[in-house]
Amino acid sequence: MNGFEKRTQQKMQTIKDTAFALLNQPAGVEGLRMDTLAKEAGVSKATIFKYFHSKEKLIQQVFMDFLDRMGAESMTFLSQDLTFEEKLMALAKVKIQYLDTVDQQFFLDLMDQYSQKADAELAAKMHAYNQRYYDVMVQLLQQGRKEGKIDLKYSDEFLLLYLESMVQGVSDPAIYQKINVHYAEYWAEMLLKALAPTEK
Repeated sequence: MNGFEKRTQQKMQTIKDTAFALLNQPAGVEGLRMDTLAKEAGVSKATIFKYFHSKEKLIQQVFMDFLDRMGAESMTFLSQDLTFEEKLMALAKVKIQYLDTVDQQFFLDLMDQYSQKADAELAAKMHAYNQRYYDVMVQLLQQGRKEGKIDLKYSDEFLLLYLESMVQGVSDPAIYQKINVHYAEYWAEMLLKALAPTEK
């Protein structure tokens, strides 16, 4: 990367970091003003639009970066020599840790972006994100099966459908608007109990 490319990347990151700070407030997406963003980031509005094309695309990128950071930290636990139960609980704690750092409105705006279907490009990104999540979770559940923590009657096909139904349910505004971030740990605990082999 040459000097120009490095400066461009740094400037784009500064804009995204500033946008994140502004979005992570009670006013959320509705309160984001490009004039304020440009002033606080130390750039012109023209520069913001040059790099991100629109306010909406910038907001989408900020939310995707947040999801990617959370996903990257989750992967560090999945690659460690931990049991199925330890990994599942670690994933829940990572989610709680990240969501505890943001305002409730940021979470609601994030879920609005996550669940929308009107923007085909964003919907495709979210579909790809979900697919990576499903692939990782299926591998984790296979580990749980090998460790005897998951009933053998549950096939990969069923487990994937189970995960998809959970994700689709949480994507419903009627559900995610009521979510307490600490429920993530409860869901992990319930999942462990629901999939455990039946004692004979």
